[in-house]
Amino acid sequence: MRSTCPPVLLLVTCLLTLTADAQDAAIHAAPQTAHPVVAANGMVSTQQHTATEIGVAILQAGGNAVDAAVAVAFALAVTLPRAGNLGGGGFMLIHHAGGGTTHALDYRETAPAAAHRDMFLDAGGAVDTRRARFSHASAGVPGTVAGLALALRRFGTMTLAQVIGPALELAREGIIVEQDLSDSLQATASRLARNPAAAGTFLRPDGGAPRPGDRLVQSELAHSLERIATEGPDAFYTGEIARRIAADMSANGGLITLEDLASYEAKLRAPVFGTYRGHVIASMPPPSSGGVHLIQILNILEGFPLGFLGHNGADTIHLMAESMKLAYADRSKHLGDADFTPVPVQGLTSKRYADTLRAAIDLDRARPATDIAPGAALAYESEDTTHFSIMDAAGNVVANTYTINFSYGSGIVAAGTGILLNNEMDDFSAKPGVPNAYGLRGGEANAIEAGKRPLSSMTPTIVFRNAKPLLATGSPGGSRIITTTAQVIINVIDHGMGLADAVAAARIHHQWLPDELRVERGISPDTIALLRQRGHQVVLGDAMGSANSALRLHGGFAGAADPRYPGAQAAGY
Repeated sequence: MRSTCPPVLLLVTCLLTLTADAQDAAIHAAPQTAHPVVAANGMVSTQQHTATEIGVAILQAGGNAVDAAVAVAFALAVTLPRAGNLGGGGFMLIHHAGGGTTHALDYRETAPAAAHRDMFLDAGGAVDTRRARFSHASAGVPGTVAGLALALRRFGTMTLAQVIGPALELAREGIIVEQDLSDSLQATASRLARNPAAAGTFLRPDGGAPRPGDRLVQSELAHSLERIATEGPDAFYTGEIARRIAADMSANGGLITLEDLASYEAKLRAPVFGTYRGHVIASMPPPSSGGVHLIQILNILEGFPLGFLGHNGADTIHLMAESMKLAYADRSKHLGDADFTPVPVQGLTSKRYADTLRAAIDLDRARPATDIAPGAALAYESEDTTHFSIMDAAGNVVANTYTINFSYGSGIVAAGTGILLNNEMDDFSAKPGVPNAYGLRGGEANAIEAGKRPLSSMTPTIVFRNAKPLLATGSPGGSRIITTTAQVIINVIDHGMGLADAVAAARIHHQWLPDELRVERGISPDTIALLRQRGHQVVLGDAMGSANSALRLHGGFAGAADPRYPGAQAAGY
């Protein structure tokens, strides 16, 4: 690295980086090879085109970004059942233009009252992964319905019945199965077939997946949506739906009771804030690790001239990977549900701490993961999580990421409800120090405890420029969510990319352990060779994330749906 970036350059980064005003101009005028959708009055970007169209229709009908977000989230429960959900949970970051305030809505699942630290350990003390991931006991108490209802009540303008209406119609009348949905159901058919309610909902009578062109009717889900539209969230937490979930749990060794459902509470929390090259970054606090470590990574990288070094060159990727390792090492020790364990958020996100971490980066060689331990900090979601971003003309912004963990969650539908159950209990540390399904290690801070929320990587984020929302972004992708979100931001701010290029660009990921640098296809073979010479264990992997994003322009909006997923769409009006 010294041949292209001598140490003196690191001392004059400010001279090599665009001024804040020049950055802002570059973002709006950046040439693009991929083209975003541009609109004057509002923008919706989601992973599924029907849901996008519903969000736009809500905006056109006079709803604001929150109204559209709640409608989109309910619609995705019908049209993207592998990730959209009523039986899971997530996080919504809301910028409310009326008050000029930004809010972090936590509707993450909670551990049932009967949950305990060793519940997934077998007689020999090993983790029983089947029970932790594919049983009724793997479900946490769902938060989606409570979270969406709270968002609408506090920041929306429409009624619950109005925003659920489109989803209800889709479930009742059926959706035409497209290739992507057919493929995902085929890939999960053997797991869904083990649960009669799931098989009856999603599979053909012969046990196969619906084919493209088939109509998928979800009558029981329609009934559940109708109850929620009529009775509000009480239908889910104390009414008919609650009784059916509790009965199914009792009959199948699950832990969720009527009391667990009745006591669930979605929470409004203060976002975590950071700054990056003149921009303010707002993101999710614990129990998401996303915001803390996004800001931590950006703080470290702020000391390097990434724009000067160039996009996805060996120097830039080396610095990003080394920064990512340090953040994920800290994640393994310090992060958990802050309602149960102290989390040093201020220390982890401080510029001073980033300075100490940056000083430990070797500019020429990859540091082995075995040489990295969690710092003192100054005293796992799946591929089929889904993210959407929405902006409206009044200045309201929503970045929302929610999930049922694995694709189609546990593969279990609560009998009589049409609702797929999450398997988020696997996001706890079933045995501290043992990796979960995504290779992420957790410590005591994320051990199972009744009422606790499992640690997450979800990172819905809003970037502000001159005190106004500029960019809304985030992604699914399990442990890769944080790094995907960081790279979209870096591509826009450091590399001056237009939004579509920033979202489409090839990505990299390092999470400390396992000690491998994962890269997407599209990274130059010459660059990969240089990285290997520096000691990186480079692994060519599949596509990472689905960063459906929205950007404020002068006089309008740009939207970009991630091309990695068929069916994703950005649209506005």
